[in-house]
Amino acid sequence: MQAQQKQIDTHLPEQKTAYRILFIIGFVHLLNDTIQSLVPAMFPILQQSMGLTFTQLGLIAFSLNLTSSLIQPLVGTFTDRKPSPYALPIGLCFTFIGVLGIAFAPSFLFVVLSVIFIGLGSATFHPEGSRVAYMAAGPRRGLAQSIYQVGGNAGQALAPLITALILVPLGQFGSIWFTILAAVAIGLLFYIAKWYSVQISQTTIFTAKKNVRNKTENNSQKKKTIIMAICLLVFLVFARSWFHAGMTNFYAFYLIEKYHMSIGQAQVYLFIFLAFGAIGTFAGGPLADRFGKRNIIMLSMLGSAPLTLLLPHVGTIFIYPLIAIIGFIILSSFSVSVVYAQELVPGRIGMVSGLIVGLAFGMGAVGSIGLGLLADAIGLTNTILFTVALPLIGILTFFLPSDKWIEENN
Repeated sequence: MQAQQKQIDTHLPEQKTAYRILFIIGFVHLLNDTIQSLVPAMFPILQQSMGLTFTQLGLIAFSLNLTSSLIQPLVGTFTDRKPSPYALPIGLCFTFIGVLGIAFAPSFLFVVLSVIFIGLGSATFHPEGSRVAYMAAGPRRGLAQSIYQVGGNAGQALAPLITALILVPLGQFGSIWFTILAAVAIGLLFYIAKWYSVQISQTTIFTAKKNVRNKTENNSQKKKTIIMAICLLVFLVFARSWFHAGMTNFYAFYLIEKYHMSIGQAQVYLFIFLAFGAIGTFAGGPLADRFGKRNIIMLSMLGSAPLTLLLPHVGTIFIYPLIAIIGFIILSSFSVSVVYAQELVPGRIGMVSGLIVGLAFGMGAVGSIGLGLLADAIGLTNTILFTVALPLIGILTFFLPSDKWIEENN
């Protein structure tokens, strides 16, 4: 059994890295997350046009992330057992419907229904997109995951520009233009699905999980360590994501309230945060290959904590460099967390990707509803002070298994 597992584990690294597939799936990730980021980008517009409260905005974010993130582990578990290449373009068809709905939404409930459709498309895309990146990686899994994930972060970074350049002048109906992005993504995903179908018959990646599970069950202590590590990693990503959700959903309102900025001016700061976060996401993979995955995860939170605590106490000029550095550091572990989890539980690519990219990130965004309630109850300033303290939870990274332990036990 061990000899067979060794053969499986060493088979994939001998494959060549399929850069064309990686760049296409990364670009589709950008399109998907740009569309998903349309929802929080519309918050200032919806607040003005429909008179929504912070709690209602939090409920919209909750509805989006309940479908787009929290069900990803279920999708990933299913596709681990039964790979579904054409689920990728079919899922984006739901996104297309959701974008149409949000452009014409006449009420709060219709907005919620529309974002659920967008979330369903995203929930289908992310686990399978991560699997495609894994299959195309060859020997460069860290770089491959960075290419894939940076597309998503770049898409999120466009949200402030969407608000400033499209939604402010055109209003809610301006979101209709994003149906074009959905259509392009659907076309590219049909190409990816065809390549994916060929790979299923040429690789043993989907049979590895049975052997890995049997091997793990022979060592109960190792199994316990892995389970505890995955739970801790999910919690750490949850804390990082809650910070991210607080920044993307409510920091603009804080800037408008404290510094009397316009919506467009406040969105510039968010764009800087998210743009440098995308750069950090790309840099994280190669840095982790050199300095260790756990070390980068630890640095991303503990290294950013002093800067995030300083953020509410500086002037508008100093926010520019500070928020850029924070974005770079804290999101440098985004792709690294996924690779770390994939190596911790090899052979369960869909489930693990769903847990880290979906459940953990989504649970952080579910914190949006908590932050919305908090903002309505104790004020925006106190809510932001709570948000910027979240990276301190990174102290728990000291309890994650080292890269060496993972290598020796898999």
